[in-house]
Amino acid sequence: MHFGLSEEQEMIVSTVRSFVENEIYPHEAEVERTGQVPHELGMEIKQKCLDLGFYACNFPEEVGGAGLSHMDFTLVERELGRGSMALTHFFGRPQNILMACEGEQREKYLLPAVRGEKMDALAMTEPDAGSDVRGMKCQAVRDGGDWVVNGSKHFISGAEHADFFIVFVATGIDETPRGPKKRITCFLVDRGHPGFDVREGYNSVSHKGYKNYILTFDDCRLLDAQVLGEVDGGFAVMNEWLYATRLTVAAFCVGRARRCFDLAVQYAAERKQFGQPIAKFQGISFQVADMITEIDAADWLTLSGAWRLDQNLPANREIASAKLYASEMLARVTDTTLQIFGGMGLMDDFPIERFWRDARVERIWDGTSEIQRHIISRDLFRPLGA
Repeated sequence: MHFGLSEEQEMIVSTVRSFVENEIYPHEAEVERTGQVPHELGMEIKQKCLDLGFYACNFPEEVGGAGLSHMDFTLVERELGRGSMALTHFFGRPQNILMACEGEQREKYLLPAVRGEKMDALAMTEPDAGSDVRGMKCQAVRDGGDWVVNGSKHFISGAEHADFFIVFVATGIDETPRGPKKRITCFLVDRGHPGFDVREGYNSVSHKGYKNYILTFDDCRLLDAQVLGEVDGGFAVMNEWLYATRLTVAAFCVGRARRCFDLAVQYAAERKQFGQPIAKFQGISFQVADMITEIDAADWLTLSGAWRLDQNLPANREIASAKLYASEMLARVTDTTLQIFGGMGLMDDFPIERFWRDARVERIWDGTSEIQRHIISRDLFRPLGA
């Protein structure tokens, strides 16, 4: 692994950071205040991303994407992490699981998503099935040549803007020596499809404006043509395309932590107590030293995971380590930054309290810290038969 960035990678970092600073930062306070992203603003950001040539940059050139490597795309996500998630959502990165589309699905879903003509949303989580994916109760049963789906999903991000949904549903049960296991199938479902409803979900204190939605299926009939991948092959699709999304969470956390760190250092250098900048006090300077050490460590863990993917090396454990460490690092960095700002850190005159609140969810979604520790330990002990 080379530790320096290429000239092209430096350009990617510079371009995306400039975009975030100029197109995202100016609107963050208003989105935080209202909890909304005006439709016109979202479409404006989306168009500027298209004009920049970065829309769907996580897709290969053969389908119209920018063809970035895992490392390049991780750098993009790291810089986007500096900005409001509600706004950077429109810096389009469709779910790369859409590469599993075949036949007419490519023209109906994949290519329009890459071109920015349609937006997607991923739906797995249920009220009783978060980390336990096989515990999902939303199910599809055969009825003639159709599938009839009943149940619900919740915590679905990006649903308000989605033209179609990538939904994982239970489609049967296998009896195994370790007990029954549900078979999972992935479906592509259009907004407005009969029997399918999308409604606003819960009011979260993290990432205002980046809303979560509830999906409900009431005798919703789907065709085999709407199956993404193979029937009962949902886990295969998941394992091939989705597990690297944890890497994007890690990258986001690194980017957000660096923005927070920059604010902390600037404030500590300017804020005076007892006649000198508070940066002169070891109580502050040592905390700053710990912060940058942790940020750099999380950054290299994350880039290492991306590098392994590009080398076609096993990366499951490394990505889990990056997601675990980076998300917990962000919690410590935002908390320390707030402490350095003192009482002002809790005031909405500064974005610190927002970063502090936003950081909390990173240890939960895309696999909790406990799930990441399970993945890491399983990877270590399984070869030993334990």
